[in-house]
Amino acid sequence: MGAMITLSSSRTQLVFYLIVLLLSPFPYSSADPDPLQDFCVADLKSSTSANGFPCKLSSEVTSDDFFFDGLVKEGNTSNAFGGSVTPGNVLAFPGVNTLGISMNRVDLVPGGLNPPHLHPRSTESGIVIEGKVLVGFVSTGNVFYSRVLRSGEMFVVPKGLVHFQMNVGDGKALIFTAFNSELPGAVVLPLTLFGSKPSVPIDVLTKAFQVDEDVVNGIKSKFGF
Repeated sequence: MGAMITLSSSRTQLVFYLIVLLLSPFPYSSADPDPLQDFCVADLKSSTSANGFPCKLSSEVTSDDFFFDGLVKEGNTSNAFGGSVTPGNVLAFPGVNTLGISMNRVDLVPGGLNPPHLHPRSTESGIVIEGKVLVGFVSTGNVFYSRVLRSGEMFVVPKGLVHFQMNVGDGKALIFTAFNSELPGAVVLPLTLFGSKPSVPIDVLTKAFQVDEDVVNGIKSKFGF
């Protein structure tokens, strides 16, 4: 009889632990939920504030909401970096709202650079369409990974890591990048550090880079800051 009571008690404990396990917010069960509708075309004009964009009324959605030609044309590379990034995120293409995807077009002149930057909300993958491109990123362990890629070759940059693309060929380079976020965000390090509004204190920059104030002001002037 005692053995039966012990066995019953063990089973009760097992069921209890199983219920706790199923209800606990483990990482694998705390990802973004699947959409509860076929689509949610972003209403960019809405005054509603949310973590994302509210949906347009279904009656106002048209075929145009699901097609985007913004990545067809070459971007303007007449700048200090010799590069251009044309976004295909939710702000430009409202049809990707809630779908967790977006793309960019990157154009680089010979020697052009998509400067060191990071995406706080997304991993990035990309494919070189044209040209010869050096792609690199730095891990949190301060290890630099890089390779020169040619047409048809792909790369991936883990979420939140600093990375860049540089045209090391003789002609123009074209890259298409993809993200697992409709709005991955971009922190472009030189512009963020030397062009923020209000400005990062000079003392912080001189100490961080171990340079004189004149050097910092010289960098700011190159970007028109």
